[in-house]
Amino acid sequence: MPDSGVVDGLLLASGEPPLLQAVSTTSMTVRNEMTQRHGTGLTAGHPRCGMMVGPFGERSVGMAELQTLITGLDFGEGPRWHDGRLWYSDFYQHRVSAVTVDGERDTVLELDDHPSGLGWLPDGRLLVVSMRAKLVMRVEHDGSIVEHADLSGIATGRCNDMVVAADGNAYVGNFGFEIWARGTPQNAALALVRPDGTVEVAAENMAFPNGSVITPDGRTLIVGESFGRCYTAFDICSDGTLENRRTWAQVEGTAPDGCTLDAEGAIWFANATGTDVLRVREGGEITDRVDVGQGTYACALGGDDGCTLFIVSADSANENEIAGKATGVIRMMRVDVPHAGLP
Repeated sequence: MPDSGVVDGLLLASGEPPLLQAVSTTSMTVRNEMTQRHGTGLTAGHPRCGMMVGPFGERSVGMAELQTLITGLDFGEGPRWHDGRLWYSDFYQHRVSAVTVDGERDTVLELDDHPSGLGWLPDGRLLVVSMRAKLVMRVEHDGSIVEHADLSGIATGRCNDMVVAADGNAYVGNFGFEIWARGTPQNAALALVRPDGTVEVAAENMAFPNGSVITPDGRTLIVGESFGRCYTAFDICSDGTLENRRTWAQVEGTAPDGCTLDAEGAIWFANATGTDVLRVREGGEITDRVDVGQGTYACALGGDDGCTLFIVSADSANENEIAGKATGVIRMMRVDVPHAGLP
């Protein structure tokens, strides 16, 4: 890959892949892009209370609204609210951790690889994506870690995020090519991993399938395509296969990364080319934007009432720049619309 070029329109002038970059900013703001339509009143997705509204609808977030949950991460990914705690992976610390809303953190497991997407089988066993090995690992009830599925026959790049359906079927994305080695850009196949560990192609020709959600009725999978600048929806058939592929939303100017679904059917997603998370409705309407002043790579709704938005950020995604630096952060803030669906 040349020093200056384009990966599906997302390589910047330096030639560094977009997921390795973090855009600096000093402000922490929420920009309400629907102010002209709705006036200064909060829409249901907006963070709650106490925010000053600027002349252009910009809502400044005080520290009472945007709070630091924990620091000390290298590169956090895959946040999931489960059993009263926020679970997340840390690529470069090679561990999966869980933290309470009071900031009490425990290491759940350590992995001799970069852990990424997380999910649970119906019987409660944890699944963890092992990125470089292109595996899904499973944590048994006795705490032992075993191989659940081998995706090397499908994944053409490092495996990444995952969503596990209520029946135990898992949908796993991958980079599509060796982005870190500046390989030739190519689209990827989304993998379907059965509860018994068998693997098949769920969908082909996806531009970096990344964070994904499943609607509460279990009938629709929505996949963020980081290099496609879009969300793509599928109907989930009774056997777990996918059909009726369609564009759910275009999100031009962003690279959708980790995401979470709310009860109004909107998706909060981290923009891997910026320092913000956005809320998008089906059709592409952006209702909210939260800037945290550091590169954003994942988010999740959780808390006891599902109305806490957790935002995972880091100075970069580049292992050479951030591994061992512990500059990553998880922040949190309150919103009005609770979590829905999976993960």
